[in-house]
Amino acid sequence: AVVETAEDAGVGGVLAVGTLEREGGGAARLIASLAQGYVGGLPVRWAAVLPEAEVVELPTYAFQHERYWLEAAAPVLAVGGDGAGTAAEAEFWAAVEGGDLAGLAETLALEDQYQLNAVLPALASWRRREQDRSTTANWRYRVTWAPIAEPDADRLSGTWLVVAPAERTATVLTQACVRALTSHGAEVVLLEATATVDREGLAERIRAMAPEAGVSGVVSLLALDEAPLPDHPVVSGGLASTLTLVQALGVAEVDAPLWVVTSGAMAVGPGEAPASLVQSQVWGLGRVVALEHPDRWGGLIDLPAAFDEPAGVRLAAVLAGCGEEDQVAIRAAGLLGRRLTRAAQPRAVGQEWTPRGSVLVTGGTGAIAGHVERWLAGRGAQRLVLTGRSGPGAYGVASQAAELAARGARVDVVACDVSERAELAGLLDWTAATGSAVSSVMHTAGIGQAVTVEETDVAQTAAVMAAKTAGAVHLHELTKELGLELDAFVLFSSISATWGSGVQPAYAAANTFLDGLAEHRRAQGLPAASVAWGPWGGGGMTDEETAARMARGGLYAMEPGHAVQALAQVLDGRERLVTVADVDWTRFATPFTLRRPSPLIEGLPEVRKALDETGGGGAAGSDAVADAGVSLKQDLAGLARAEQNRMLVGLVQQKAAGVLEYASPEAVDANRAFSDLGFDSLTSVELRNRLSAATGLQLPATLLFDCPTPVALAEYLWNEVFQDGPVWGSLVEEVDRLGSLLTEAAPDEKTYQLITDRLQGLLSRWSEIGAGSERQAVAEKIGSASDDEIFEFIHKELGR
Repeated sequence: AVVETAEDAGVGGVLAVGTLEREGGGAARLIASLAQGYVGGLPVRWAAVLPEAEVVELPTYAFQHERYWLEAAAPVLAVGGDGAGTAAEAEFWAAVEGGDLAGLAETLALEDQYQLNAVLPALASWRRREQDRSTTANWRYRVTWAPIAEPDADRLSGTWLVVAPAERTATVLTQACVRALTSHGAEVVLLEATATVDREGLAERIRAMAPEAGVSGVVSLLALDEAPLPDHPVVSGGLASTLTLVQALGVAEVDAPLWVVTSGAMAVGPGEAPASLVQSQVWGLGRVVALEHPDRWGGLIDLPAAFDEPAGVRLAAVLAGCGEEDQVAIRAAGLLGRRLTRAAQPRAVGQEWTPRGSVLVTGGTGAIAGHVERWLAGRGAQRLVLTGRSGPGAYGVASQAAELAARGARVDVVACDVSERAELAGLLDWTAATGSAVSSVMHTAGIGQAVTVEETDVAQTAAVMAAKTAGAVHLHELTKELGLELDAFVLFSSISATWGSGVQPAYAAANTFLDGLAEHRRAQGLPAASVAWGPWGGGGMTDEETAARMARGGLYAMEPGHAVQALAQVLDGRERLVTVADVDWTRFATPFTLRRPSPLIEGLPEVRKALDETGGGGAAGSDAVADAGVSLKQDLAGLARAEQNRMLVGLVQQKAAGVLEYASPEAVDANRAFSDLGFDSLTSVELRNRLSAATGLQLPATLLFDCPTPVALAEYLWNEVFQDGPVWGSLVEEVDRLGSLLTEAAPDEKTYQLITDRLQGLLSRWSEIGAGSERQAVAEKIGSASDDEIFEFIHKELGR
């Protein structure tokens, strides 16, 4: 406040230092304030402030100079920095964008510069528009369904656990699935589960029903339960029980692949709409499970509404092995696999979309909504109704509303929880009564999530689902019931619904529902678009630290201005479902597919190129992981125990440095806790995945929680690598250690004799082990010898 007052008075260069804060007014705060003043040029008598201390010598070696600035992610542009091919082009466009009439006239050799008055603004506008289009052109993707070859009718083997909702175990579909598995060779154990069962209780039942030899696979039909939970009506019983099943299988240590089955949850053909939006939520959850638990995940299968005998044959074939397909729809025409493809630029369908009447923006006080609202005002929106739980009390909303009003729009900020149907109905009525009715909806409301599947519970799932899912359903139903003629109904989805995202199980489920709702509305002839966004820059749910971590993995935060232009393209082109994300597939694809080979993204040209260059992906990638485990064990087997430990610690440091993008593995302190090194839920899963790929081991998602330091983690890896039996290299090391102890010892005569007797006894028993092996070899040789060979042996031994 002091600095601002001085600046208002025209006085510059004022240094203000406070010594008291609400949260801290002690000696440490006072010293920090004096330090601030000192570096700002104020004299401080430090001898009077700090006690005398011992003077120490500075290090005599050269200091390390390490850069901590983020490297530029985008490629360097050509001459002029704007993509211009030559210096002359750069000068031309610089004059256009700068509004430099004289410079432009000189560049074009025109004597009358006023001829350019009319064309210059048009040129500048065209230039900006084309730059935005070229920037966002590579951000656009679309999910499609491609026919896949039906595998040979391989038979299933072993015991398969089928888990179905308790109230639906006798239904036609459940029994048909059981018959399909049984008729193709599986021994089926049917387990009933309720939506309210806890993971420990379900794990106990799984252990009791599974045979000693284990199960070959698990098929979940729990998603068929669409009834809402009594305590959390925004969560279906199917979503809750599927989450519990994933957790219970981990508790019961069942490593068999889990296949989650739905019926009519996916729209796979032109004009097709999902028959069950509720069941689609488990597809979002399943994609996250596939990333966090690739070792025990099978896939997702959507059955047709009419489940006949051919569908049963195809179900068994997919379960028996359908390549690496893990997102499959079974239809009358055959099998379809889910694919991600490039989305072409939308064709012009007339005039650009222009908002009219009142535009309702849910979550309207958030950062992303603010960027959208400024664009809406720029497109001529007459009235903006911004909703949020805090309403006018939200931080910064006053200045946000003032800015929008300055752009010519009427702005109403209203406190409204869109997950509450009655509140939203009242808001829609109030909007129509105080001006024009709602004509467009921008549903940006939602809360993020950063919790692993293992740590997620139903209450948290309900909190995440409420704003996204319940709010979207209420908007859909109420605008339809009120007969509002909407020009746009835009749902802000997420890439977590497209290819999954670690530590976001409920968030992915909610956004998958939004995508399905958009298709449901379009099938009814209603306007709808769902945009699955990558991370936005400029605020929102992605903080700077998270954005930097994502960028290291090849997923970049989009500049808000360009993201808004991508939204404009979706609305202008009247598009339905689009994924918009700035991805460097070279960096993103390899670790993604190392977790689990994914046909979803492997069709993209950039992904194929990246995997070809790194040798990852596909069966080759799986074989490489298995080979890595064998190679590691062989490398360790010939080393002493201490060397084995150093090698494993080094491996952990190397992978941890890669995840955190440290300058070198040595920068990772082997005895420091991973949480102190900067690991969170997402990076912990990433390190687990990288170590799994490097060791060939199936490591738990709680790895860094169970092993809090690199040293502890290396010890865990050693036990996992050599759990099959003793390591002879470690015995040699123990003998060497014993030899060192004896050499350094100075025992008295009695102790010397006692140890000597012990050693002679050990040596005698060890000789018997060796002799036993030799005698066994001789006995085997004699047993297989002929009469002539035996007589020849006797003659030699007796000297005849």
